Amino acid sequence: MRVLVTGAGGMLGRAVVEHCVSRGDEVFAHDRLGLDITEAASVRAIFERERPETVINCAAWTDVDGCESNHERAFMVNARGPQALAGAARAVHAQLITVSTDYVFDGEKEGFYTQHDDPRPLSVYGAAKLEGERLAQAACARTLIVRSGWIFGAGGRNYLSRVIEMARAGQSLQAIHDAYGTPTYAVHLAAQIRELAQLDLPGIYHIVNSGEGASYEEFTRAALAAAGNPTTKIESVAFASLERPAPRPRNSRLRCLLSAALKLEPLPRWQEAVKEFAVAARGRA
Repeated sequence: MRVLVTGAGGMLGRAVVEHCVSRGDEVFAHDRLGLDITEAASVRAIFERERPETVINCAAWTDVDGCESNHERAFMVNARGPQALAGAARAVHAQLITVSTDYVFDGEKEGFYTQHDDPRPLSVYGAAKLEGERLAQAACARTLIVRSGWIFGAGGRNYLSRVIEMARAGQSLQAIHDAYGTPTYAVHLAAQIRELAQLDLPGIYHIVNSGEGASYEEFTRAALAAAGNPTTKIESVAFASLERPAPRPRNSRLRCLLSAALKLEPLPRWQEAVKEFAVAARGRA
């Protein structure tokens, strides 16, 4: 396949590029400096030059609290950006896969969120990502939305990606014991995104590592055990005690209703993914 990847300098973007290259694809990797998805004219020019068959959008502004105080930028990057990519993809007869988030849900549900659940974002970030889904689908019929959450991997700036590094550096750790999600290893997510590209079936997909999900504390303890730091002190804190500018869903666990019907193999259980991540982290240390 001829694959164009946006946000290729980020955690998931790098994983997607590496996986596609390993499968023999011709990959056009663009970081933010090389392709600003908010510049529609530039996007169209690059697509006309490179003529991708598949576009995988990993570009986003993921600073949830930053989005809360800058509504305009949040919607420009996370909503208008996917719309521009979709329009350009349609012009060159390419499919678009754009990555969305579990934060499109309000977290009030006790179980797993599926495609049957109506989105109700609590934050500007979640609202912008949801608008990006809708604008992209309206602009290009061959759009696949991949919702995921709690993504961790090499080079990630989030807590989940840095917990092992923080423990090894002797930093104190706090972990929420009563907020839940479905941890997702970027390497595994990237592989299934490419599978979806091969299927070329527009729709909304929830792609996460399998299992019953976890709290931040459960994830943290599993990660430290896998990394050989099981005795690191962890302060258990309540979800309600954290005062942040942007509200977050208390429960954002995801499950896909389409994967089994399409015979997509479930991703490994999140505990196994954490072990794989820990082994890879030891190799980088």
